[in-house]
Amino acid sequence: MRIHLYVMLLSAAIVAGAATQAFAQIAEPISVSTDKSSYTDGDTVMITGEVANRISGMSVTYQIISPNGNNVVGAGQTTVDDDRTFSFNELTAGGILWTAAGDYTVRVQYGANRVAETTFAFGGSEPGMARPPTDAGTTMFTLQAGEAGSFDIGYSITGGSVTGMSISGEFNSLTVNIAPTDDGELSITLPRDVIDAKAMNGCDGDDGQFIVIVDRQEQEFRETVGSDSRTLTIGFFADSEEIEIIGTCAVPEFGAVAVVVLAAAVIAIVAVTARSRLSLAPRY
Repeated sequence: MRIHLYVMLLSAAIVAGAATQAFAQIAEPISVSTDKSSYTDGDTVMITGEVANRISGMSVTYQIISPNGNNVVGAGQTTVDDDRTFSFNELTAGGILWTAAGDYTVRVQYGANRVAETTFAFGGSEPGMARPPTDAGTTMFTLQAGEAGSFDIGYSITGGSVTGMSISGEFNSLTVNIAPTDDGELSITLPRDVIDAKAMNGCDGDDGQFIVIVDRQEQEFRETVGSDSRTLTIGFFADSEEIEIIGTCAVPEFGAVAVVVLAAAVIAIVAVTARSRLSLAPRY
């Protein structure tokens, strides 16, 4: 009788333990951690984790998000091992994207809804220390701005090349197309008579803040201000394609004469179309 009772209790304990394990897997389908809770400029960051259920062919992705919660300063993906653990290649804390001091967030995702986060402290980086420029030479790009003429834009780039630039007077923005070979940075000198940013809308008054968008994601940058130009240094990733710099004023792509000609052409087309329709109407 006692043996029978013991077997029943043992079975119940095993079932309860299995249920608890299953509940834990549902509650935490993925976990992530870093090898240290804080890092200094140039330290190596190790990211590791584990999934509750391995799915064949599915990768784990990660993002490192700056203290302001908006800027992604690192990203990557890896596969899950047979023992359900994963780790990412070592990455270096620091560089132009890591200038802010504070708590950085590591966010990992496995599939559609398996997400986990952890944080670590970082004291901020001296811009460019982790990735010094390999070529300090400046290249000139001739920017065509329609009736406004052409302008020479000086730039230097590491980790890729510039494939094109275009200006939009309507949106007060300059778009730079890039072809990266690695994570890198673009340093671009913007003449004030091409594009500028003021505290008030327009081209007059005290200097204001440019907005920089890298592949539809707002990006921090460094700036050197001169009397005739402003130089921005912008970091980008190996898979970036487009950098947009938005100010409060920019030269138009089409000058005033072109706008008048275009308006006159539209009016002429409308007039000719109206006459054609009238001439085709039957007369009684």
